[in-house]
Amino acid sequence: MNLLSGPPTVVAAGVDVFSTALRAQGAEVHEVDWRPPGFGDPADLATLALDRRRAAANRAAVERVMAAGSQLVDVRPAREVLGLADRTLLHAGPPIGWDDASGPLRGALIGACLFEGWADTVEDAEGLLASGGVALDPCHHHRTVGPMAGVTSPSMWVYCLEDPVTGGQAFCNLNEGLGKVLRMGAYGDEVLTRLRWMRDVLGPVLQAAVRSTAEPLDVKAVLAQMLQMGDEGHNRNRAGSLMTLRELSPAIVEVDAPSSDIAAVLRFIGGNEHFFLNLGMPTAKLALDAARDVPGSTMVTVMSRNGTEFGIQTAGTGDRWFTGPANTPVGLFLGDYGPDDANPDIGDSAIMETYGVGGFTMAAAPAIVRFVGGTVPDALATTERMYQLTLAENPAMQVPILGFRGSPTGIDVLAVARTGWLPQINTGMAGRVAGTGQVGAGLVQPPQECFEQALAALAQEARAAA
Repeated sequence: MNLLSGPPTVVAAGVDVFSTALRAQGAEVHEVDWRPPGFGDPADLATLALDRRRAAANRAAVERVMAAGSQLVDVRPAREVLGLADRTLLHAGPPIGWDDASGPLRGALIGACLFEGWADTVEDAEGLLASGGVALDPCHHHRTVGPMAGVTSPSMWVYCLEDPVTGGQAFCNLNEGLGKVLRMGAYGDEVLTRLRWMRDVLGPVLQAAVRSTAEPLDVKAVLAQMLQMGDEGHNRNRAGSLMTLRELSPAIVEVDAPSSDIAAVLRFIGGNEHFFLNLGMPTAKLALDAARDVPGSTMVTVMSRNGTEFGIQTAGTGDRWFTGPANTPVGLFLGDYGPDDANPDIGDSAIMETYGVGGFTMAAAPAIVRFVGGTVPDALATTERMYQLTLAENPAMQVPILGFRGSPTGIDVLAVARTGWLPQINTGMAGRVAGTGQVGAGLVQPPQECFEQALAALAQEARAAA
């Protein structure tokens, strides 16, 4: 056989100009999409790649995530289930103090102080917070998640969800709807009036309804079904909210309360497209908490942001935070708002992407691009790319347009570092000035620093265990 007969065959990797030049000379070129590691110390990358624990640990962690269930078992005031002291507020993201708090977080903290009656004026609330008179702690430190600013105060009602597999619990406050709301940093009279109604009417009615049902609402099943109906579980929750209303409304109408209150509750839920989000988030929290503290695992268990910093946690490093400056989302704006009005990324709701839905399943909800920007091909390509960063495909969370392929699940720090690709999140945008409220919605990614720090810490832990 004469290997030199005929045109040469070349396998090319790298810059297109080389492939083009070879083809011009008659060569048959096979291009390979290869790239060197995206970031990270080569020694750390090698340590993790060679860690004998990693494959089994990651398999155990992601299997726990996929096995976890989620049932709505109760609705109760936060002080009863979270053990909050009277002058304590929870917030989204990693730990932060008043001095470093972003505009929307400050606005939500001010509003919570006014709502709780700890201050009579905005100025009094600011003084109280600045003096350290109110303790601040992340929601995640209390098995809790909160969208956007995530501020949860003792008098607010929270959903109580339970994992029937592990017995774990997770909590989330009730969704206020869109526009000028506390979680977006607004604290005007309409915000406080709504919060008081939620405390005095919505919470008690939901509690009575949930407690009266023969079987608890299977929230994980609702989340799985809504992906079949055009939702992605983070910024599009229309189907999930309507299914939840369908499941709860028979019990709601039987609650012993004034008919006007029952009507108001049904009207509020029916008009709130994001009502389900605050059930989906603790569902994801339950699953990811089940995967905590797995030595040798490089899987991400938390992605969260407080409007100043973005933080992640991993299964192999427990409760330790790895943080970097939060990026500002890019997307579509409401009314006359523009990029200069948007605050950097904020909220615990990135727990949805950590679970493998939201921005990871944009292919299941192509209509989401009309809310967050981009195109339908972008949505499809995003989901395809996320498979390269994850450990498994969740058969319970299927993407119809991809042949009912399971959602990309279990973000792998090592895969993120090797590819240089960062997880995709779709999110709402809060105004950077306290009191503004929502200004738009868009797409954002974590800062690379979070994953660089996690990579180094995981490698150090691997060396210590060797």
